[in-house]
Amino acid sequence: MLAERIPAIQSALADAGFDGWFFACFQQNDPIGLDLLGLASEGKLVTRRCYYLAPRQGEPRKLVHALEPAMLDHLPGSKSVYLTWQKHREEMAKLVSGCRRLAAQYSPNNELPTVSRLDAGTAELLRSAGVELVSAADLAQRFAATWSEEQLAGHRRANVHLHRIVLEAFHRVSAALRRGDQIDEYAVQRFILDAFELAGLWAESDPIVGVNAHSADPHYQPGPEQSSPIREGDFLLIDLWAKEKQAGSVYGDITWVGVCAASPTEKQHEVFAVVAGARDAAWDLVRTRYPHQPVRGFEVDDAARGVIRSAGYGDLFIHRTGHSIGTSDHGQGANMDNLETHDTRLLLPMTGFSIEPGVYIPGDFGVRSEINVALTPGAAEITGAEPQRELLRLLA
Repeated sequence: MLAERIPAIQSALADAGFDGWFFACFQQNDPIGLDLLGLASEGKLVTRRCYYLAPRQGEPRKLVHALEPAMLDHLPGSKSVYLTWQKHREEMAKLVSGCRRLAAQYSPNNELPTVSRLDAGTAELLRSAGVELVSAADLAQRFAATWSEEQLAGHRRANVHLHRIVLEAFHRVSAALRRGDQIDEYAVQRFILDAFELAGLWAESDPIVGVNAHSADPHYQPGPEQSSPIREGDFLLIDLWAKEKQAGSVYGDITWVGVCAASPTEKQHEVFAVVAGARDAAWDLVRTRYPHQPVRGFEVDDAARGVIRSAGYGDLFIHRTGHSIGTSDHGQGANMDNLETHDTRLLLPMTGFSIEPGVYIPGDFGVRSEINVALTPGAAEITGAEPQRELLRLLA
């Protein structure tokens, strides 16, 4: 939470040349702010606008509504209270007085949507008070996306379980096919969720299990009313993510692929080799440069995408190379992205992310190979297990 980190935040503000970090919370508008201010963990329902300003120097400032006057009492700082809209506007001007350059959850041109949470009206109000808004993207990554040693250990444990469970799921499909039993995507998804429970894991959404054309849909989800049978000769993709159940745990998130056959087709083999090569190129860039040279999110995407483009599949790689991982599966740090966004954020120590390039052939099959990378202060590591080196052969 923010309270114990105020000195470090003030030092970071001074280094960046910012006069303060401004937070505006209303309902569920800003996951970064709600998390750092402790409002998410406290389970508080923010039904009226509240504000927190951490200045570069001096005491933090709070502005809360008269109906929720204790909303920020767990945080240090002086407090002002408003009730009417006129008083709100007056107190807002006082809150930011003396601060010319304020960092906020704002991204110019909405370049980084996960950071772009400040609404246009509040931005107008701040500018009318003489404030220059700057993006808190780097601050948010430093203070909302970094892991503790305990979180890193939990991430590693979760990832070990995920690798075991994904192989057990493929084995379950293999055994059913050999016996001639019926099995479908939804049944495999339920098996994975049961395995999560036995392992003490939890996920905010269900895993992806897709055969054939469904594997070519990166966000396909089977369900009781939407599930295809898995048959001999099919291509199968399983993407699963989970974390330990205790508060503050960090996710693992991996994807493996296989064929329900003794061997893949030539095309399946070719596409997997391209995707695995792209994954390895991205990992090699991180591994060889971190921590001695700066690495930015878009550069990792470029490394993977270049391999896929050179192989002639560039138009079929339709998402970023990877995403930040945290207490939510998609975290608040840098994404490996130069497609959907141009992510210039540095990869920081004690953060983690996925590398998951893919090639998706509509109506046929899709290949994704996903690993997780954790950055300790001294090195980059792939967590859980070694990357998948060849397509699983379920009837070999």
